[in-house]
Amino acid sequence: MANTLPKVSVIVPVYNVEKYLAQCLDSLINQTYQNIEVLVVNDGSTDDSEQLIQRYAQQHPGKIKSFLKENGGLSDARNFGIDRATGDYIGFVDSDDYVNPPMFAEMVGLAEKHQAKMIICNIQKVDQHGKITQKLTQIPNMPEKIDLGKNFSVFSDLSYFACNKLFKKELFKEKRFKKEAHFEDIQLIPQLLLECETIAQTQNFHYQYLERTDSITKTHTERGLDILKAVEDVELFFKKSRYADRQEELKNFRIFEGVYSYLAYLAFVKNEDVFTAMALQLEHFMNERRIKLKDILGYSRFGKNYLLSLPLKKKIFYLLFFAGQKKLIRKLI
Repeated sequence: MANTLPKVSVIVPVYNVEKYLAQCLDSLINQTYQNIEVLVVNDGSTDDSEQLIQRYAQQHPGKIKSFLKENGGLSDARNFGIDRATGDYIGFVDSDDYVNPPMFAEMVGLAEKHQAKMIICNIQKVDQHGKITQKLTQIPNMPEKIDLGKNFSVFSDLSYFACNKLFKKELFKEKRFKKEAHFEDIQLIPQLLLECETIAQTQNFHYQYLERTDSITKTHTERGLDILKAVEDVELFFKKSRYADRQEELKNFRIFEGVYSYLAYLAFVKNEDVFTAMALQLEHFMNERRIKLKDILGYSRFGKNYLLSLPLKKKIFYLLFFAGQKKLIRKLI
């Protein structure tokens, strides 16, 4: 009977995560949904990840498929997996995270029930002891079946993580993650959404995002400019999509990802020259698209004013930036 069910391919890119990988793979092996293949793509790890992968592949030959490749980055590893996936649906799980046992059973069920090409679940951040530190509701106050034409505000409000979604494989027919680009999810996932008429969601917090205490503090550099490049790529695809006339939602997408998400990254850029150059790029981005200050301050996400919903420190940073007080900002960060 299992073979009559749609097959799910879950792609797990691996790079130096020997400490966390077992918990991730265990959570996929123990899914209540059994018609699943787990494509573990070792992207040139230099630790003992490969030995662990081989052990799991030997213990679960019908489920774990192992691949070893030269290091090419997250996008390249995901694309490698997509090219080899044999399932009807594709999911992505980061190798230091883990998922709840019923995740894929529920998401496949919703996909089939509503003929949806993209299914979304909620995320919760957990610490290394499994304690929940933050709950991230993805689409509040909407039903499990969402007609995009009638609820297109979802396009500008959604968080574009790849890992808490299940995709119909056909969405990847002509699309892949952009190689050697940062913020590849912002670049690709909105384009996949624009190929959909119906999406579905569950309010269950199936995806467990591990906040690691041992991760090296990320250096925030001019690679943040890739956020603006990602938005530009989405804009080009938007013009050709069935939703091309929905300019208000496109403008809100630009504000959420191109202004707020970009500034959230910029807030951690320590080098003053880089900060200044990136700030100028944002001003150019806004001027080119005629995004006014009133548009930014008035932007609402899921029906609530976004700026007012933020923690005080973020509010202050954004308001100082918009007021042109970059010298005061430099003292804050």
